[in-house]
Amino acid sequence: MDDKNKNTPEDDDFKPLDHEKIEQKAKARIKTRKEKAKKNRHEYQKKRVIVPTATAIALVLLGIGAAIHSTYYQSTDDAFVEGRLITVAPRVSGPVVNLLVDDNDNVEAGQLLVEIDPTDYEVKLHETEAKLAQAKAELNVTEKEVERGEANVNQTFEDISSTRSKLNFAQKDHKRYTAMYKSGIVSKQDFENSKTKLEVSEAENKAAAERSEAAKHALASNQAKTESMEANIKRLEAEVEQAKLNLKYTKIYAPQSGKVSARSVEKGNYLQVGQPLMQIVPEEVWVVANFKEIQLTNMKEHQPVSIKVDTYPGKRFKGEVQSIQRATGAKSSLFPPENAVGSYVKIVQRVPVKIIFKEDISDYNIVPGMSVVPKVKVK
Repeated sequence: MDDKNKNTPEDDDFKPLDHEKIEQKAKARIKTRKEKAKKNRHEYQKKRVIVPTATAIALVLLGIGAAIHSTYYQSTDDAFVEGRLITVAPRVSGPVVNLLVDDNDNVEAGQLLVEIDPTDYEVKLHETEAKLAQAKAELNVTEKEVERGEANVNQTFEDISSTRSKLNFAQKDHKRYTAMYKSGIVSKQDFENSKTKLEVSEAENKAAAERSEAAKHALASNQAKTESMEANIKRLEAEVEQAKLNLKYTKIYAPQSGKVSARSVEKGNYLQVGQPLMQIVPEEVWVVANFKEIQLTNMKEHQPVSIKVDTYPGKRFKGEVQSIQRATGAKSSLFPPENAVGSYVKIVQRVPVKIIFKEDISDYNIVPGMSVVPKVKVK
């Protein structure tokens, strides 16, 4: 083959274009685009129908499920673990000389927690006991004086009786001598003697009466003094008992078993009466769930409850409705709402429901304040 029949690159560059083929390719590409666009439109139209339909069906099914679920169960996330928080506070003041517990320590009822310096209270007790002993000794002396006074009064009664008898005899004798003297039967001397005896008897009777009155006043005074001293002794006895109690109160014991929390006292602190020192949190806890009022239609006591504690998401605890509060939470607050105003807006109220655990939870750290979600089976 000679060189004339060979195609060189330069010859290809100047080869005439096949316009028919180019046009066919362009039409094919346009057709492909149209078919693809048509297919996309068809799929989009299918999605516009299928997706909303599926969504609507899903929502309807979810609504039906929620309605059925709400018929048999009521739940709320407005629920918390509650428990007793027992505040420990001193009943007397003074410096702390001994602190025997720390935060989160387990304590038993009656366990010694804190000791206050007892020196001042011991001195006060001894002083009051000494005053009481002195008052009792003085009362003993006064009681003896009362006994003597009673004897003196009794003696004066006897003296008055004797002098009155003598006075009666002297009066009769003087009357007889007066008549006889007037008749001239007796002498003037005999008459004068009877008169003198009468005057002496009258004086003796008067003196006896005065002694009796003096004895009565002395007895009454001693008796009043005795009553006053007895009242003072009772007061001192009460002070002694109070001093003993104050001395006893220098030792602060745990009022109940539980765990120490919020300890704010340190050794050496000077304590005031009623100052919070710590809290004792017993192991017993329960749940207070604030259900909407519309959720309480079929809720009753003793219904079973499934309790979800946020701390243990994989665990469901068994519980039971113990009681339903007889007032809404708002009504039980410190400042209940006053709805008698023109701008009233109705708000769905919540009612606290107490739920107790029906299984042993001692192996779980469930403490007051934790968030829970209870689900009550109402049917």
